[in-house]
Amino acid sequence: MKRTFFILFLLVSIMTNAQGPDGTELGVDAYFGASTNGGNLSLGLKYGFNFGENYIIGPSFRYQRTWNNNVLTGNKSGFNVFGGGVFGHVRLYNLLFLGAEFETMRTPLSQGGLVSITNSSWIPTLFLGGGYSQEFNEKIRINAGVMYDVVNHVQSPFQQGYFLRKANGALIPMIYRIAFFFPLT
Repeated sequence: MKRTFFILFLLVSIMTNAQGPDGTELGVDAYFGASTNGGNLSLGLKYGFNFGENYIIGPSFRYQRTWNNNVLTGNKSGFNVFGGGVFGHVRLYNLLFLGAEFETMRTPLSQGGLVSITNSSWIPTLFLGGGYSQEFNEKIRINAGVMYDVVNHVQSPFQQGYFLRKANGALIPMIYRIAFFFPLT
């Protein structure tokens, strides 16, 4: 796993040094959902290097907290998921974006969706997608789109966010994501 992070870091470093980025941005996406039975909070950070007006690439980090509250028994539990990766977006006409986001997440979820107290696994995800992208007053950019998880690992911590189902009831590995990007340099 350390080797994967090293290779990703090396690739980003080579790309940024070889072509000279035109600026940097900080991207933030968040999700929050809760009920009397529990909830989920997710925060993703992206540090992007701009190449021209249309390309951004860089490392990403994600933290996710999930909690459960069994109202019948009074038992409460929760777990954390964290990880990092790399992302790349192509922005078209200050209206659309196409993107790829690879992250490897450390999760205690087992194959059946149960939480393992003693054993955590590193789970890869690769989201491909796109959607609406617009910059406002050169101070903020909003990306709102739909992403498809190509890997669709059975232990993926993103499965709680899948929002489409097939006719047979099986989940389709798609999430919606809204991200805000702020120019730094």
